[in-house]
Amino acid sequence: MTVPDCNRESASLQDNLKTEQVRILREGGTEPPFKNAYWDNHERGLYLDAISGNLLFRSRDKFDSGTGWPSFTGPAFASAVTEVPDRSHGMDRIEVISASSHSHLGHVFDDGPAPGGMRYCINSAALRFIREEDSTAILAAGCFWGTEAYFRSLPGVLDVTVGYTGGDREARYEEVCSGTTGHAEAVRIEFDPARISYRDILRHFFRMHDPTTANRQGNDVGSQYRSAIFYVSDAQRAIAESLVDELEKVGAYGAPVVTEIAGAKEFFPAEERHQRYLERHPGGYCHVNLALSRKPLDR
Repeated sequence: MTVPDCNRESASLQDNLKTEQVRILREGGTEPPFKNAYWDNHERGLYLDAISGNLLFRSRDKFDSGTGWPSFTGPAFASAVTEVPDRSHGMDRIEVISASSHSHLGHVFDDGPAPGGMRYCINSAALRFIREEDSTAILAAGCFWGTEAYFRSLPGVLDVTVGYTGGDREARYEEVCSGTTGHAEAVRIEFDPARISYRDILRHFFRMHDPTTANRQGNDVGSQYRSAIFYVSDAQRAIAESLVDELEKVGAYGAPVVTEIAGAKEFFPAEERHQRYLERHPGGYCHVNLALSRKPLDR
């Protein structure tokens, strides 16, 4: 079993960890089954590394394995974890380690559900859970290539997915581009509210695009390029409406804010060729000034 060298870690980190967490995360221990925080947690949300805060697992990949520990079909990203042989205690297993904090998370077995057949058996003590309604923002601000790139660069943002929402059925890119599906090109932002608030995400949203043009951003014209906030909770709706009121009162744009504020509908991830598009095509079209993402918000 791979165990980090505790003697080389800062005293502050050790002080911030509970004794039980040190035993599990740093000494490769295992917590009792059925007596841990998340084995029976059925809320939708994200599971973060308890030390680094990086995204490790999602609730949509969690299943009831009957073992008494949180079990997942896979990590949020393949790069989030590393897997190494573990022949301790007279067993032949595969240990799962956090790539960011080098913490012991648990083990992975090949007795999980179809289609992948894997079971990542993880200690609750290694995780921090945040609910979907506290960690997800769905926004439309024109072409989703630039919108994704902007939000992906913000500290506290864990992941960004481009897709389509606002319509009533699944649609492909070419259909959405026709402007007949009711969808907007949008981004689903997963974030850590301990590091960036939903309100500050919206403040970035209003800074990085023009909220006074209903169906146009840059060279793109059509309802699929509309400015929209799709709230996932009443709290998010209240924050969005309050912020728009503030912007209107000070005349921030010299024209009315026309951003649509609507309840979230199903979000359909776009085709793989559109994900991280500007990372793969740095010279691609972008209506967003990406340099703004590196500048702090005015306080």
